[in-house]
Amino acid sequence: MFKFNNVEINWYGHDTFTISNDKTICIDPYKLKKPIHADIILISHNHFDHLSIDDLKIVANDNSIIISSMECIDQISDIKHKKIICLMPNDETIVYGIKIKAIPAYNINKINPDTKKPFHPKNDNKIGFIINIKDVSIYHIGDSDVIPEMNSVKTDILLVPVSGTYVMNVQEAVLAIDKIRPKIAIPMHYGTIVGTISDAYDLKKTVKTCDVKILTKA
Repeated sequence: MFKFNNVEINWYGHDTFTISNDKTICIDPYKLKKPIHADIILISHNHFDHLSIDDLKIVANDNSIIISSMECIDQISDIKHKKIICLMPNDETIVYGIKIKAIPAYNINKINPDTKKPFHPKNDNKIGFIINIKDVSIYHIGDSDVIPEMNSVKTDILLVPVSGTYVMNVQEAVLAIDKIRPKIAIPMHYGTIVGTISDAYDLKKTVKTCDVKILTKA
């Protein structure tokens, strides 16, 4: 667990986080070992390790507000919820006083050898999220490379992938941090499908412009 200005951040492996103050936000629940009560659930895109129906069933409840990329709507409509909000890149919404903005998330140089297309094409409109909660800004990049849209992003805390293959690698994560200039960077997207904790420590050793926090699984 990591706390910043009374906002608590927990990492559950891969890209799964909770962000809590008065309300609890759960991002991309996947392979959870225990249930989480979530007031707000964010789903970045439709790949199985981000949109996991089995995990959503143990996180969502009748009062949950689910916020997802548009491509997820058909798969999540039967999940327990109070409301579903679908966002296109650059859309934003306010829920319980928390502003959530969708940021494009896509590949530039991570190509599927079978399809010859990016693993995360730009025209799929997959997203990351900037969450503004209690005067703290948190950017969950989602599954993305370093993209031009990051040039205008400012945030306190950056949740950044490091594994390579499908997302940015450590060297590219450093470039993203240099663009965005957060106060804190937290590595993610390792230890489950691709990438290892050594990628997280390589990021910590390399980054000079901010503090890198490596979280233990909650």
